[in-house]
Amino acid sequence: MGARANKAGATLDVTVSADYITDWLVSNIFMSTKPIPRWSRRKDARPAELTKAALALFVERGYAATRLEDVAQRAGVSKGTLYLYFESKEELFKAVVREGLVPVLEQGERMLNEHQGDSASLIRALALGWWEMVGNTPFGGIPKLMFAECRNFPELGKFYYDEVISRGHRLIQEAVRRGMQSGEFRPLDLDYVTQLIIAPLVLQAIWRHSFDFCDTHRLDPTKYVEQHVDLLLVGLRSAGKKRSPRYPKKVSQRAPRRGARQATLRVTREEQ
Repeated sequence: MGARANKAGATLDVTVSADYITDWLVSNIFMSTKPIPRWSRRKDARPAELTKAALALFVERGYAATRLEDVAQRAGVSKGTLYLYFESKEELFKAVVREGLVPVLEQGERMLNEHQGDSASLIRALALGWWEMVGNTPFGGIPKLMFAECRNFPELGKFYYDEVISRGHRLIQEAVRRGMQSGEFRPLDLDYVTQLIIAPLVLQAIWRHSFDFCDTHRLDPTKYVEQHVDLLLVGLRSAGKKRSPRYPKKVSQRAPRRGARQATLRVTREEQ
């Protein structure tokens, strides 16, 4: 006798000679109707399911208001199962950040190392890439959470600053520094430039997770980012670089001073 499926659909690998069939085999193997366990998926898929559920709840409720039992329920597992993978809410939050934000920084660093073109195109790619992979996704709600709660959870704030903010600042600073060294960008204070590049992007992400629901005149987020980069690059360009035709150099329309006008009139009369 070979393999046989029970009523729950499980395949039982039982190769038994007919001479050895007993009442116990009939009752416990061949007539078994015990269903397959509900949580039969692979265990290595569970951490990702837990971090996905945690991200949704952190963005919806904030860090303080999110409970581990709610995360477990959202993921469809028991609270005990959650503790097999994450010993605390803090560790779960760190896993969310490392899973969703750190890989974006790593990709940006690879782009920086491999880029062969001008610095303007590099900065544009970094800004638009961040928006597509973070700002325009559920991970875009994490900056709002950190702004609101990092003072109440200083250890979490320090973790986020070290692993996300500082790393992102170094990435942008290096991209701008290259442009300055090549003469493409004019000399500026890198600390201030970095903040001015990043701040409008973060603001747009925060807006999407706060006032966006009552905004009666919503802007296209991608267009917002593109125009931010356009304005930024005009300000960064070296004086020797060609200006963008959309932003021509202004010509002064001021009238000549009164004294200068009178002197011109005197010279004209003397010549006559």
